[in-house]
Amino acid sequence: MRAVPLAFLTLLLSAAPAAAQEDAPPVFLDELTWTEVRDRQQGGTRTILIATAGQEQKGPHMVDGEHKFALQYTAPRIARALGDALVAPIITYVPEGSWEAPLRGHMAKPGTITLPEDRFIELLLHAGRSLRAGGFTTVIYLGDSGGNQTGMQKAAEQLNTEWQGTGARALFIGDYYTKAMAEARAMLLGRGYTMADIGSHAGMMDTSEMLHINPRLVRPDRFAPNGGAPDSGVSGDPTKASAAIGKAILDLKIANAVAQIRAGLAGGTR
Repeated sequence: MRAVPLAFLTLLLSAAPAAAQEDAPPVFLDELTWTEVRDRQQGGTRTILIATAGQEQKGPHMVDGEHKFALQYTAPRIARALGDALVAPIITYVPEGSWEAPLRGHMAKPGTITLPEDRFIELLLHAGRSLRAGGFTTVIYLGDSGGNQTGMQKAAEQLNTEWQGTGARALFIGDYYTKAMAEARAMLLGRGYTMADIGSHAGMMDTSEMLHINPRLVRPDRFAPNGGAPDSGVSGDPTKASAAIGKAILDLKIANAVAQIRAGLAGGTR
């Protein structure tokens, strides 16, 4: 028998988890027919994730949809880890600032789309109510952007007030982002990186995630500390990013979300 080259074997082993995800039954609602959703519900699947992303500038070296692609990776893995959950279409219209002049922050770069906070909350509420009417009894909000957290928490609180005594509930899972990001920074600091390396936007961490998820969505020839210019939109050093770091960060997001969801579910129905 001819020996299998080590490099090829390593490639096969590293691809196995991704292949398993692709071969697993779909968990995104928009990949299911309504009768398939009904059948899943009759089989006990009554939990739905509403994941919020963002359409915002990510510097000269990374696509604007980075948050969406991160959730396309993490959300189905969270749902499958729970074992009885589906995932609603990812919400990409979120608060990103104001369109009124003078444009500031992410809105100062073309390609960013913003939604006012009150409209964002209304969108979350109507999505939750729709899914509740469609047979789901636990609606879970989690988001891949810091600006989304308050709105999701408010939406969950309002729905829980509305649904009191009905057996339905909403959960806001802030640990997916806030706790996981804190742990990721601590991990990188422990490896000898500095806060200047890590940064706060489109730097080492975001770039690492995308290198693991889909390296075709980054532009390595544009990698530079802080984006290479004062107005680049980058805080941190993407030149120090790696796919291995990205996987570690994404794993933290998944693990923290699953743990908080399970703790919330253990609280019983309302």
